[in-house]
Amino acid sequence: MERTQVLERDSRFIDVVTEIILSVFRLNAQLLEQGDRLVKPLSLTSARWQVLGAIAMAGEPQTAPQIAAAMGVTRQGVQKQLNLAVAEGLIDPHPNPRHQRSPLHALSARGRAAYSDAMALQSVWAKSLGQGLSLAELQSARQVLCALEHRLSSVNAS
Repeated sequence: MERTQVLERDSRFIDVVTEIILSVFRLNAQLLEQGDRLVKPLSLTSARWQVLGAIAMAGEPQTAPQIAAAMGVTRQGVQKQLNLAVAEGLIDPHPNPRHQRSPLHALSARGRAAYSDAMALQSVWAKSLGQGLSLAELQSARQVLCALEHRLSSVNAS
């Protein structure tokens, strides 16, 4: 293959990866904005919903660093949401026998109900967003995004 063909292929490749990155940035902003609207009637925000979800999906009480790692955000951002969720009665902090200064956080009954209600709304929203796309297209998109996430995680870990 000639050098110019290689450079053109590399340039197209870089352009497409860059377009994916920019699309993900825009999509994330839109998901957060729409998520806020979706769960506003439940007195939640997207950020608080994500924290509730991280705890619910873990299946056991979590520390702020564990929640942050699951969500891919900073511990400080999670801590802010935890403090607000505790004040709102959505989360109950419990002593952590492994680390005095890092309590375990569990969903309260109110938090479980709010998360369940949010997920019911999300189910309808997800169905609407995916309408017109095939399962194969959605699985392919998920696979590409997971591969990019894995590569970024590998870079950040080293």
